[in-house]
Amino acid sequence: MSSRTTIVWFRKDLRLADNPALHAAAQRGPIVPVFIWAPEEEADWAPGEASRWWLNQSLGALEDQLRTLGSRLMLCRGSSQAVLQSLVRASGAEAVYWNRRYEPAVIERDKKIKQGLTAAGIEAKSFSGSVLFEPWTVENKTGGPFRVFTPFWKACLAQGSPSLPLPIPASLQQPAVWPNSIDRASLELDSGIDSARGLSAAWRPGSLEAENGLGRFAATALSSYAEDRDRLDGEALSRLSAHLHFGEISPRQIWERVEKTYLERGDSAAKGDAYLRQLGWREFAYHQLYHFPHTTDQPLRSEFESFAWEHDDESLRAWQRGETGVPIIDAAMRHLSYEGWLPNRVRMVVASYLTKNLLISWREGVAWFWDKLIDADLANNTFGWQWTAGCGADAAPYFRIFNPVIQSAKFDPQGEYIHRWIPALRQVPMPWLGKPWDAPHAILKQAGVCLGKTYPVPLIDLAFSRQRALASYAKMRQ
Repeated sequence: MSSRTTIVWFRKDLRLADNPALHAAAQRGPIVPVFIWAPEEEADWAPGEASRWWLNQSLGALEDQLRTLGSRLMLCRGSSQAVLQSLVRASGAEAVYWNRRYEPAVIERDKKIKQGLTAAGIEAKSFSGSVLFEPWTVENKTGGPFRVFTPFWKACLAQGSPSLPLPIPASLQQPAVWPNSIDRASLELDSGIDSARGLSAAWRPGSLEAENGLGRFAATALSSYAEDRDRLDGEALSRLSAHLHFGEISPRQIWERVEKTYLERGDSAAKGDAYLRQLGWREFAYHQLYHFPHTTDQPLRSEFESFAWEHDDESLRAWQRGETGVPIIDAAMRHLSYEGWLPNRVRMVVASYLTKNLLISWREGVAWFWDKLIDADLANNTFGWQWTAGCGADAAPYFRIFNPVIQSAKFDPQGEYIHRWIPALRQVPMPWLGKPWDAPHAILKQAGVCLGKTYPVPLIDLAFSRQRALASYAKMRQ
């Protein structure tokens, strides 16, 4: 049995290309690829239902890819430390490699595993495979973490362009002995989750689809991304967030493709900044989570600890179901429940409505998104909700309250998004579609709409709730 056998522990890096742990292990000798399902080790943040559905599909795609290289994927369930130790004994491996994650509970878990393996004489090595810049390598002038995005991103860019992505290994050596593995169904990741949803109709998980999606975006929409990224009636979005979250594609692969696309067109790579800057916000979210791990359930801005959030279960449920009586909010929430995803613009709009118009805590939004989003990412989900609520890093000013009617008119000017997700309003003409409560009775009657019966009346008056929020935030600041 080879003394150079390495266990490669796949986690949020479900790809073969630009996989530093896999690349390094392939240079040593035989490889035992393994994925361990241990949701209880992620504290309060075990994957939600939509994430589990995606994970199940993605593992299947990774299994197929490994087979093309003459290898296979070991699937295990249980304590990660116990499973890895068992695999070491069964395979005779002398090393365990993995790519790093940055969630607080996972960091602590991985430290203990590395210590245990090292104490047993096993080489335990982790690599950077999911971010462009490690959170501890970017510091402000005083040597501390950044709390404002623009100087953070400037500091990142000052380090130079990211290194080029690593290639897929030409082949993977098999170990002398394959350890035992369970079948994917035994992980119980997909227990009818998609029966009433449109996940399988909307998405194709896996690294091949991620790379194809990036190619389509670069060829057709990248050039107009800066102007059209907030439109809800177009195709300017890359829809790569879930692929990126599960590591089916790396940020370095995206960076390289964007720069290459502009270079091929003879344009300055700087024109890609609008899209690459979105990678920067992702990096900033990880920077915040790493340096301020308490922000998973506590506000970064301490003054918000005493904020008087409303406890209104009925309004919360109406928001969750897409029955607030505000069309753009309801369309987005129904979209989320069906496809497990939302464009970033409406994520901000529905978050603002919950936290500022309804004055319901951002924690409720975090929890709902965590369960419903296919790209539910602890760093980005936490950061986004705290940003909108005003209690996080580089947060939106407390007085910034998105007006959903204005947002609807600006980013869904023909009402295509609302028409798609709220069939009851399809006959309501503009400009009343975004604010049916203001429409003349004759208009609603002709459209077959009866507020309170075929479509809800608004939960709350937008002007009143805006003033209430401003007063509440001002009181807290005093």
